[in-house]
Amino acid sequence: MGELQTLPNIADKLEAQLTEVGIPTIDALKQTGSREAWLRIAAIDPSACYMRLCALEGAIQGVRWHHLDEGTKKEMKAFYQLHQMRK
Repeated sequence: MGELQTLPNIADKLEAQLTEVGIPTIDALKQTGSREAWLRIAAIDPSACYMRLCALEGAIQGVRWHHLDEGTKKEMKAFYQLHQMRK
Protein backbone atom coordinates (compact mmCIF):
# COMPACT_ATOMS: atom_id res chain seq x y z
CA MET A 1 0.00 0.00 0.00
CA GLY A 2 1.36 3.36 -1.02
CA GLU A 3 0.91 6.79 0.48
CA LEU A 4 -2.12 7.64 -1.65
CA GLN A 5 -4.03 4.63 -0.37
CA THR A 6 -4.13 6.20 3.09
CA LEU A 7 -6.73 8.58 1.65
CA PRO A 8 -10.41 7.66 1.43
CA ASN A 9 -11.54 6.29 -1.96
CA ILE A 10 -8.03 5.43 -3.19
CA ALA A 11 -7.32 1.73 -3.76
CA ASP A 12 -4.64 -0.09 -5.78
CA LYS A 13 -5.92 0.72 -9.27
CA LEU A 14 -6.55 4.42 -8.69
CA GLU A 15 -3.22 4.84 -6.92
CA ALA A 16 -1.46 3.17 -9.85
CA GLN A 17 -3.24 5.46 -12.31
CA LEU A 18 -2.38 8.56 -10.31
CA THR A 19 1.26 7.51 -10.20
CA GLU A 20 1.22 6.80 -13.94
CA VAL A 21 -0.04 10.31 -14.70
CA GLY A 22 2.58 11.98 -12.52
CA ILE A 23 0.70 12.31 -9.23
CA PRO A 24 2.57 10.00 -6.84
CA THR A 25 1.91 11.68 -3.47
CA ILE A 26 -0.88 13.19 -1.39
CA ASP A 27 0.66 16.64 -1.75
CA ALA A 28 0.87 16.24 -5.52
CA LEU A 29 -2.81 15.23 -5.64
CA LYS A 30 -3.85 18.22 -3.55
CA GLN A 31 -1.78 20.59 -5.69
CA THR A 32 -3.10 19.09 -8.93
CA GLY A 33 -6.73 18.99 -7.84
CA SER A 34 -9.40 16.44 -8.59
CA ARG A 35 -10.42 17.82 -11.98
CA GLU A 36 -6.93 17.92 -13.47
CA ALA A 37 -6.09 14.52 -11.95
CA TRP A 38 -9.26 13.07 -13.50
CA LEU A 39 -8.48 14.60 -16.91
CA ARG A 40 -5.04 13.02 -16.86
CA ILE A 41 -6.50 9.64 -15.89
CA ALA A 42 -9.25 9.91 -18.52
CA ALA A 43 -6.55 10.47 -21.14
CA ILE A 44 -5.11 7.02 -20.39
CA ASP A 45 -8.31 5.22 -19.33
CA PRO A 46 -11.51 5.93 -21.27
CA SER A 47 -13.52 4.17 -18.56
CA ALA A 48 -12.80 7.02 -16.12
CA CYS A 49 -16.26 7.93 -14.84
CA TYR A 50 -18.09 10.45 -12.70
CA MET A 51 -17.62 8.30 -9.61
CA ARG A 52 -13.85 8.29 -10.11
CA LEU A 53 -13.90 12.08 -10.33
CA CYS A 54 -15.88 12.23 -7.09
CA ALA A 55 -13.52 9.69 -5.50
CA LEU A 56 -10.61 12.00 -6.25
CA GLU A 57 -12.40 15.02 -4.81
CA GLY A 58 -13.41 13.04 -1.73
CA ALA A 59 -9.83 11.89 -1.25
CA ILE A 60 -8.65 15.49 -1.32
CA GLN A 61 -11.35 16.51 1.16
CA GLY A 62 -10.71 13.46 3.35
CA VAL A 63 -14.19 11.95 2.99
CA ARG A 64 -15.80 9.02 1.23
CA TRP A 65 -17.11 10.32 -2.09
CA HIS A 66 -20.68 9.45 -1.07
CA HIS A 67 -20.41 12.10 1.65
CA LEU A 68 -19.45 15.02 -0.59
CA ASP A 69 -21.89 17.88 -0.17
CA GLU A 70 -24.55 18.29 -2.83
CA GLY A 71 -23.02 21.47 -4.23
CA THR A 72 -19.70 19.73 -4.81
CA LYS A 73 -21.44 16.77 -6.42
CA LYS A 74 -23.29 19.13 -8.79
CA GLU A 75 -20.03 20.85 -9.73
CA MET A 76 -18.35 17.49 -10.35
CA LYS A 77 -21.31 16.31 -12.46
CA ALA A 78 -21.27 19.47 -14.59
CA PHE A 79 -17.50 19.17 -15.12
CA TYR A 80 -17.83 15.48 -16.03
CA GLN A 81 -20.69 16.11 -18.47
CA LEU A 82 -18.81 18.96 -20.15
CA HIS A 83 -15.84 16.71 -20.78
CA GLN A 84 -18.00 13.79 -21.93
CA MET A 85 -19.48 16.01 -24.65
CA ARG A 86 -15.97 16.82 -25.91
CA LYS A 87 -15.14 13.17 -26.57
